[in-house]
Amino acid sequence: MRKLAETCEAIAATTKKLEKTAIVAGYLQSRSVEEAAVSAVFLSGRAFPAWEETTLQVGGALLWRVVAELSGKDEGGLTAAYRAHGDLGAVAEDVLEERSGQGLGVLEVADAFRQIAAARGPGAKTALVRDLLERATPLEAKYIVKIITGDLRIGLKESLVEEALAKAYGGTVVGVLQEVQRANMLLGDIGETLRLAVEGKLVAAKMRMFHPLGFMLASPIESAEEGLSYFPEAAVEDKYDGIRAQAHVSGGEVKFFSRTRDEITESFPELPDALAGLPEDAILDGEIVAWESSGRARPFSVLQQRLGRKKVSERMLREIPVAYLVFDVLYAGGELLIDRPLLERGRVLDALLGEENLQHGGHRGARGRPGSQAKLTLGEEESLVSHVIRAAVFRASSPEELEELFAAAQARGNEGLMIKDLDSAYTPGKRGKSWLKMKRELATLDVVVTAVEYGHGKRVGVLSDYTFGVWDTDTDKARLVNIGKAYTGLTDLEIAEMTQWFLEHTIEDRGFRRTVEPKIVLEVAFNNMMRSDRHDSGYALRFPRIVRLRPDKTAEEADTMERVREIFGKQSKS
Repeated sequence: MRKLAETCEAIAATTKKLEKTAIVAGYLQSRSVEEAAVSAVFLSGRAFPAWEETTLQVGGALLWRVVAELSGKDEGGLTAAYRAHGDLGAVAEDVLEERSGQGLGVLEVADAFRQIAAARGPGAKTALVRDLLERATPLEAKYIVKIITGDLRIGLKESLVEEALAKAYGGTVVGVLQEVQRANMLLGDIGETLRLAVEGKLVAAKMRMFHPLGFMLASPIESAEEGLSYFPEAAVEDKYDGIRAQAHVSGGEVKFFSRTRDEITESFPELPDALAGLPEDAILDGEIVAWESSGRARPFSVLQQRLGRKKVSERMLREIPVAYLVFDVLYAGGELLIDRPLLERGRVLDALLGEENLQHGGHRGARGRPGSQAKLTLGEEESLVSHVIRAAVFRASSPEELEELFAAAQARGNEGLMIKDLDSAYTPGKRGKSWLKMKRELATLDVVVTAVEYGHGKRVGVLSDYTFGVWDTDTDKARLVNIGKAYTGLTDLEIAEMTQWFLEHTIEDRGFRRTVEPKIVLEVAFNNMMRSDRHDSGYALRFPRIVRLRPDKTAEEADTMERVREIFGKQSKS
């Protein structure tokens, strides 16, 4: 583990991509195959391979307590160290003392991680983490903590680990990097990919079902004219206000994964049966939305009530039915389809979701698109129907046609449009100009900053994360109630200037977080608004971002809860 930690230090010390790759390649070649395989996973910022559902379930608070106990530092001492480094791993190295007999092997750490993941209860996990860090040197502890938190912060992405692996085991073989990338994508295990590379068997990698692939991403556009400037004719779909979900179907089993690659099947128990009858293994891409019986999506704030639940009540199933709107297929018939053009993938998807292939019978989905339905019996109540719907696809070849489709999409209560190149391949995890998204802000609010926090990475020394509120005038004395938090939108210069102001106008210093005088006004944009108990306003903004500072406005001129309720009401009716 010492050698791996030293390698990480060397990687962090250079900004040059080729140097980072060479350092990783040299390290991997110097280790046994098993050590190199585990190290590749660690260097990707994970404790376990990506495909595994195993998690450590060790939070920052537990690590903080263990580091405090082992170092003998009080809260003030640890807080000062954190403010100096902005990283708990670096804090561990700073405050822990090196003693004789310390030192761990990479495989020992991997075994300890398995034990921690298997332990039940915070007490058992704390004891195992304490033992692990106590046996580690301070430098080793630094990177053990970083791996546990999933945040190495050494400027090393998994794509660079793939390049290093290709360099270490592929030599000058043409195309070996592509083989490494494809094998890792299919397997979801950079360690197993390394083993195949050592054996020269990368082409033998097969798709591992129920390991979510990366999602293809879209780039925002400002106008209909821009929407057709990258390709002459477009496939156009509604941009639904739900959650992106990848469905894996194999042997009658169905699982759904979010864009963060977390399994979310439990939150939508009525959906798997609607896909279980597919005649072949498949991986689908689509959007889960709250769905009206009239055949249109409901606002995200409605769907939010279903998210993160391990058990969904019968009442919620009745009151908030959902639909899975499918717009792409990544794998079917034993073949990965991502390299085929969108037009061809669309034909495969139409055939896959055709009525003749559905065990639950046919269902004509939104605007006549084929899909499936499954009945879910709820006690003595009437059975409900859950929908899997082939998302409607339109064509546009002029800005005028796009504007008409955009207006129609918003009239149906959707966010806007997705505009896709018919010749485009599916590129997991990448954002380019083959998929575009056209939407317009719901609204903006003028808000007052109430608290600030230090940032991460390059913003570790500046106050860049802002909590903000609006005025509640429903009481005898107006008060600010928080409604959101944002950390994007300002320039580095603006953040530096605001940091100085906030330091000079702090009401309460809690180390990492400061309550500040409520005088700074921001204009913030957001996608939509939802009810939430996260903030004392009772609302939260989805994807808030700072549009600009408003030095021309006093705090008293900021928006009120009346404006918040007005925006929320309009959104709910759209």
